[in-house]
Amino acid sequence: MIATSPAERPPASPFWNFSLRFYSQPGMPPACIALQEKSGVDVNVLLFCLFAATSHRELIDEDVARIIASIDDWKTNVVVPLRKARVYLRAPAEALNTDAAATLRQRLKALEPEAERLQQEALFETFPLAHLGRPGAAASAAAGYNIETLERVLRATFDRQAVAVVLSAFDKLGIDS
Repeated sequence: MIATSPAERPPASPFWNFSLRFYSQPGMPPACIALQEKSGVDVNVLLFCLFAATSHRELIDEDVARIIASIDDWKTNVVVPLRKARVYLRAPAEALNTDAAATLRQRLKALEPEAERLQQEALFETFPLAHLGRPGAAASAAAGYNIETLERVLRATFDRQAVAVVLSAFDKLGIDS
């Protein structure tokens, strides 16, 4: 059952807390959305790759492929439909009551992050960082390595500017210091 208020939720994982901190940095939402829309990146998978880097873990192709596969069903059947409905309701069909559509859109705006949080909690529980990849020398180097691994596994070419923004924001977290 999805908790309806923060008080009803179990404590957030360190991964969720990292994601909130990371995603709130300047330039992060547009950079992540660019990677999502242009290269098919699941932002939660990207964030998990970066979270692994905070523990100096360099992920291998097989790990990233398993991570992606583990949440594909949830993303396809829950997260993406919620996102599509929310986006559609920005300008709904003329036959719909615009106030009612706006109210529904606001409710979806609350449900979508909850669905993403559940996805992140599943990743955190399913993939203990100590069992992923190999130790890396520095968190910032591991972050770059993990993004390259994600790009390779997706067989995509990531927007270099978006990647630069993501890596710069990661460095600003000061994890290596």
